[in-house]
Amino acid sequence: MFDVGFAELLLLSLIALLVLGPERLPRVAKTLGGLSRKARSSWLSLKRSIDEEIRQQELKEPVDKMRKDFKSTVDDFKSSVDDVKNSIGETGKAVTGSKSDSKDSRSDGE
Repeated sequence: MFDVGFAELLLLSLIALLVLGPERLPRVAKTLGGLSRKARSSWLSLKRSIDEEIRQQELKEPVDKMRKDFKSTVDDFKSSVDDVKNSIGETGKAVTGSKSDSKDSRSDGE
């Protein structure tokens, strides 16, 4: 995260020792270490959460596409079935109309 080498750490430690003194330095170092650990833990938790959301989104996209394709196929199938029903209905009416025409012709001829 930070590019701090050994020389920089040694210099910071000496400055902290001079400013804080030998009595308070261990307590401050322990507190800073705990805060650093909590910050790192929070960062990793946030990173995992974001990675999980991205993974779920990547998995969701193909499912949504498949759902749309399936719905389109079902709608096309329903439309085809309705067309067949209409054709059968028209054919049935035509057949019924021809039967009644032929009955009318027969009854007129008798």
